[in-house]
Amino acid sequence: MRSETIAASVAERPAKAWRPATSETPATRRVLIAIAGIFLGLVLLLPLGAVFAQAFSGGWSLYLAALAEPDAVAAMRLTLLVAAIAVPANLVFGVAAAWAIAKFEFRGKSLLVTLIDLPFSVSPVISGLAYILVFGSHGLLGPWLDAYGIKVAFAVPGIVLVTIFVTLPFVARELIPLMEEQGAGEEEAALSLGASGWKTFLFVTLPNVKWALLYGVLLCNARAMGEFGAVSVISGHIRGLTNTMPLHVEILYNEYAFQAAFAVASLLAILALLTLALKTFLEWRFAGDMAGARGH
Repeated sequence: MRSETIAASVAERPAKAWRPATSETPATRRVLIAIAGIFLGLVLLLPLGAVFAQAFSGGWSLYLAALAEPDAVAAMRLTLLVAAIAVPANLVFGVAAAWAIAKFEFRGKSLLVTLIDLPFSVSPVISGLAYILVFGSHGLLGPWLDAYGIKVAFAVPGIVLVTIFVTLPFVARELIPLMEEQGAGEEEAALSLGASGWKTFLFVTLPNVKWALLYGVLLCNARAMGEFGAVSVISGHIRGLTNTMPLHVEILYNEYAFQAAFAVASLLAILALLTLALKTFLEWRFAGDMAGARGH
């Protein structure tokens, strides 16, 4: 009887009006939104718009001529080549590291996580200098490499290595939290049913992390194509040979070839905008899949 009386009294109480989590007035919200919009406009949109305005200031003919110039074409090819090597390398490493960290317990696990995050805290310029100290002519391995005719510093292999270094965390850091949240229950069930480790990865693990994996690859590719600091140190700035697109833009700007510099810069900006669009799409799909999984 007592419980029924309490339930009846609770039911008779008037329902409280819904209150938002924040209590700012509409005017305050509009001011905050305006501040954010003005800040983004001045810091992001205005400079980006200026790049495109300067790039097309001489018309389409000069714009296309700047992109078709032999040194610009060589820089584009090298940028694509470096990304084509660095991104798959970090894809393989990121999946393997995330699998090991999320699915197994072993000594040195926390150290491995720390090392994966190391490129985030080290300046790209310092990274380039470190590779010079290792692979340069007077570095730790430089004399031995020179004896066998292998050139790493001031050559394409050095550019690839520093790019792999600065982009190393992106894939792994997207996969580790998701794999840890999902646990190893589905993999263990598949193995108990007789599936091999490779089939378990292809048909159980990979579908569960596909959007996070694509998201990490996308970020890795964007950083690989736009990296400047580490590549600038180890490339040697050999025009037509070791200049990537960001380095080519710097050279053109220093030579006062502003229209050509901004033309190549606009191409990098277009790639960045495409990356942003794909990033937004993947975030939407990834969030939808996670919500659906939680609903089941």
